[in-house]
Amino acid sequence: MNPALKQLHPYPFEKLRALLAGIQPDKKFTPIFLSIGEPKHPAPELVKQVLMASLDQMSVYPATLGITALREAIVFWCEQRFDVPAGWLDPARHVLPVNGTREALFAFTQAVVEPDVGGLVVSPNPFYQIYEGAAILAGATPHYLPCLEINDFIPDFGSVSADIWARCQIIFLCSPGNPTGALIPLDTLKSLIALADKYDFVIAADECYSELYFDELTPPPGLLTACAKLGRSDFKRCVVFHSLSKRSNLPGLRSGFVAGDADILKAFLLYRTYHGCAMPVHSQLASVAAWRDEAHVRDNRSLYREKFDAVLEILSPVLKVKKPDGGFYLWAKVPGDDAAFCRQLFGQTHVTVIPGSYLSRDIDGINPGAGWIRMALVAPVAECVEAAKRIREFLTIHRESAAL
Repeated sequence: MNPALKQLHPYPFEKLRALLAGIQPDKKFTPIFLSIGEPKHPAPELVKQVLMASLDQMSVYPATLGITALREAIVFWCEQRFDVPAGWLDPARHVLPVNGTREALFAFTQAVVEPDVGGLVVSPNPFYQIYEGAAILAGATPHYLPCLEINDFIPDFGSVSADIWARCQIIFLCSPGNPTGALIPLDTLKSLIALADKYDFVIAADECYSELYFDELTPPPGLLTACAKLGRSDFKRCVVFHSLSKRSNLPGLRSGFVAGDADILKAFLLYRTYHGCAMPVHSQLASVAAWRDEAHVRDNRSLYREKFDAVLEILSPVLKVKKPDGGFYLWAKVPGDDAAFCRQLFGQTHVTVIPGSYLSRDIDGINPGAGWIRMALVAPVAECVEAAKRIREFLTIHRESAAL
C-alpha cells in the first residue's frame, strides 16, 4: 500500500460520527442536519429536462476534453461573469470539464506536484480537506496559513516568508471561503499573481461558492477577474475551479470545470486521459443548459438570503456570528470547547453542526478553528429557522445554568 495513506487524517465527518456515537437525542425533536454542505434546493427543471432528453447518449464513450458546446458555454459564462475580454479564453485550450471540483482538485495536484523535492502545497487553515490529502498523496508537504478573525479570516499572505514561497508548488485559495465565507479582495489576488511569477508556483483558486453572494449588483471577483484587470491574457500560473453543485443545486450531476493557463491544462488533460474520468455526454449536455441560464441562480441566491436574514436575526443576540461575504456557511464562535458544544447541542436539540477544530490543523499549538462551529444553511428555510431557535434556546438555558 502507498505509505502516504497512513499520513491522512480521518475525514471531518468520520470524526463527527465518532463524536456523536451513542448519543440518543430527545425524541420530541426531528433531526436537522447543518453539518454537511449538500445543497437541498430543487435542481433546475430545464437541466432535468435536457438530462432526460439526452439519456440515449449513455451509449457513447465521452471524450476527456468534453464536447465543444460545453466548453463554449463555459467560456461565455466566464467572459460574462468575470469580465474576461472576448477571445482571451480559447474553448479548446483554456477550459477542461471535470466531474466536480473535488475530483479535479485532487487530480490536479497529482499532475502538477513534483514529488521528492521538498515542495509545499500551501493551504488556508481551516480548509477543504481535499487540499491536504491531495498534497500528501502527491508527495508534497502541506503548509497551512491561519485564517484568523483579526484578518477577517483571510490568510496573512504578507507574513509568509520568502523560503516558503520558494518551496511552494501550488497555493490553494478558496474564495468565498469554506468554512468562513471570507472573500479574498481583488488587490490581494493581483499581489498573489505577482508572487507566483516571482517564485514560480501555481495558483489554484477553488471558487465553487462564487455564485452564492448577497448583493446582486456586486458579484465577487475571482482569479480570472484579476487576470483580466492585469491584462494577463495567457492566465499564466493561474487556474480556477468551478462547479454546478452549489451554483445550480446539482451536486449529484458531478459537473464542473477547470480554466486558465493553457500549458498547465494541456498537461492536466494528458493526466486525465489516463485517469479515466471523462464526464458522460448526457451530463455535459445538461451542464450546457445550466451554464447558459442565470435565472435559476438568482432564485437560488434569493433563498439563501432569506435563510441568512432569518437565522441571523435569531442567533445574533446569543452567538458571535455575522453574515459572511458569500457561500452558505455560518462560522460562529461558541463558548468553551467546540467539539463538546456540538456533542451537547446534538444530544439536547437533535441539531447537527460540525466543530471548527475538525476542519483545521494545530500549527505551533494553535488551531484557528478551535472554539468555532460551521453551520451549513442548506436545509429548507423552515428547518433552518427551527434549528436557529433550538440553538438559541440551548444557549440561553446553558448561560442561565452557568449563572446560578
